[in-house]
Amino acid sequence: VTLSGLLNFIDGLWSSCGDERIIVFTTNHKNKLDPALVRPGRMDVHVHMSYCTPCGFRLLVSNYLGIKEHILLSEIEEQIEAVQVTPAEVAEQLIKSDEPGVALQGLIEFFKVKKKENEEAAEAKRKQELEAKEKESRVSQEAKSEIKGRKADNDEDINKKVDD
Repeated sequence: VTLSGLLNFIDGLWSSCGDERIIVFTTNHKNKLDPALVRPGRMDVHVHMSYCTPCGFRLLVSNYLGIKEHILLSEIEEQIEAVQVTPAEVAEQLIKSDEPGVALQGLIEFFKVKKKENEEAAEAKRKQELEAKEKESRVSQEAKSEIKGRKADNDEDINKKVDD
């Protein structure tokens, strides 16, 4: 689908639905979207869906476990922003048990696994970036060597022509 096709499709929905229209778009890379797509009139409301915050966590605990206080809540709140988990991931862990202590302890264990996964992903990304830089440097060196070789060949050709 081309950008032009998508814009025509959206504009067609706008014109045929009267005032009753809600279209939901999602992306992980809003900065990569064409300004024509996200301009007012096409996308009027932008909602940032962040990782779970301590405030959001408290709301999830209240909704899923029906509690406002627990000895483990402050420990989890300290970890939650560092681990970078979505509210959906937190909710998935909380529904595994009706017993608050069991559910919260399970969430702490999940955080340990998630933190390790995040660290491994970050390390893999660093390695990939380093390998890309090394490859770019190698290619650049090869190109420089090729240019020097061609220059030397050209200089030899010029010297032969001058000698002839």
